[in-house]
Amino acid sequence: MLKIFSKKGQKGFTLIELMIVIAIIGILAAIAIPQFQAYRARGYASSMIADAKNAHTAIAAYLADNPGVAAPADAAVGPAAGAVYTQMRATSGNTITVAAGGDVTVTETAGGRGLTAGSNYVITSAGVNTNNITVQ
Repeated sequence: MLKIFSKKGQKGFTLIELMIVIAIIGILAAIAIPQFQAYRARGYASSMIADAKNAHTAIAAYLADNPGVAAPADAAVGPAAGAVYTQMRATSGNTITVAAGGDVTVTETAGGRGLTAGSNYVITSAGVNTNNITVQ
């Protein structure tokens, strides 16, 4: 605090100094919050891609262990769905669907995560990726 603005024996900050600090904090928050939301949305998109790759790897391992067996299809992926699906765990807010032939689709189901509704990531049995994830 400047000595010319203070009276003898008074300590503390002036109202102007406090208002300037609050204004600076407000400006920083206005810049940081949209950036933080974009980081979160990209993180959710990455979780969808990781879930799809993990499911595709699990199916490939199952087919390698069981030659001549077709990749089973099941919309309800989880531990109770069969041997190939015990390794597939969807991240919270994602749903894994395996189509006949081994095509894996991960769909965003939570909503409000910064992704457009119905965003999905598909890996075909041939390993071709289709990215339909759109960040709002």
